[in-house]
Amino acid sequence: MENSTEFVSFVLAAYGNIGQLRYLYFTMMILWYISIVFANTTLIVVICMNRRLHEPMYIFLCSLLVNEIYGSTTMYPLLMSQMFSDTHEVSLANCFTQIAFFYTSVSVEYCNLAAMAYDRYVSICYPLQYNVIMNTGRVCAIILFVWIYSIVNFSCIVYLMVHWRFCGNVIDKIYCDIDSLHTLACSVSAASSFYGLVYAISNAFVPFLFISFSYIKILIICLKTSKETKQKAISTCTPQIAALVNFAIGCSFDIAQSRLDVTHVPDKLRILLSVYLLICQPILSPVMYGLNLSKIRDACKRFLLYKK
Repeated sequence: MENSTEFVSFVLAAYGNIGQLRYLYFTMMILWYISIVFANTTLIVVICMNRRLHEPMYIFLCSLLVNEIYGSTTMYPLLMSQMFSDTHEVSLANCFTQIAFFYTSVSVEYCNLAAMAYDRYVSICYPLQYNVIMNTGRVCAIILFVWIYSIVNFSCIVYLMVHWRFCGNVIDKIYCDIDSLHTLACSVSAASSFYGLVYAISNAFVPFLFISFSYIKILIICLKTSKETKQKAISTCTPQIAALVNFAIGCSFDIAQSRLDVTHVPDKLRILLSVYLLICQPILSPVMYGLNLSKIRDACKRFLLYKK
């Protein structure tokens, strides 16, 4: 059995000695965080204030935008505070809390994108029954389920992680993550391993099946129907597909760093790729939906130019 020590904190070693660059990095992060909050909040307010946008697609979008703010708020303050730390230590409690919040946000994002894909499938494949199938009550129930499922899921994971014993406390990243803690753990219980398998199946493959089924069905319908239906599918699905592809790219970078030997990759590039999801996803969603959906674009213009 490996020697274990009762560690009270973890060291985020990827920060290294950044010297005076900390001020530049801090300024860049706080400006980017403010941009994320402003862009997402603007669209949320526009959707809430405009009755024409009180439709299932935009209600799902509101949930997605709230999650972008939630996910960014759980991570950016931690990253900014570490800029001015000499030791780059984070307590076990804060590390576990950050993991719970961050991975909950990732789960909500993925499940919300799956729900939005299903919504587009019903809208395009069953236009006459759409308002009956995707009524306001059902949409709110789906959103509530997505959030509760994600919160409960990762609360269970963190509960199991709290009982791990660690043989080291140096994390070669700028934030805490499950894979790094799993590597540092002296041993992992059978319950943790089993729940990890259940989590991988339920949280990764089930939403993927919903997304794949929905877009395959939409593609089949588009190949058989009129040009107008194709244009509707393209205009409403493009932002979702872009958000989904970007989300997959960000997750792939994170998984690759956890599973592969990336010691040959330059440190700065490795750090940049590890935070790709935090940088791009929260700003891509409001920009893509704001620019591509005419109803939101027009509502934003009226909202921003309203001077009374």
